[in-house]
Amino acid sequence: MENIKKENTFIPPTLTVIIQPEEEKIIIPRTKAKNVARLIEYLGLRPYTALVARDGIPLTPDIPLYPNQTIIVRKVMSAG
Repeated sequence: MENIKKENTFIPPTLTVIIQPEEEKIIIPRTKAKNVARLIEYLGLRPYTALVARDGIPLTPDIPLYPNQTIIVRKVMSAG
């Protein structure tokens, strides 16, 4: 029988982000979004142009985000 060596593969912690109204689902590394303000910046949005919620609860920019959470980002910018 052949010896099979298993590699220890590190899987980085991630967040699932649902961007509304497009309903676009993306998975991002938590290191890029440790709090709501960094998430907004990572997504390329300007501050206060989106509402961010977790489990139906609105979040302020200073709230930390944790691995394996699903976060909803609802764009609220005016189209003109």
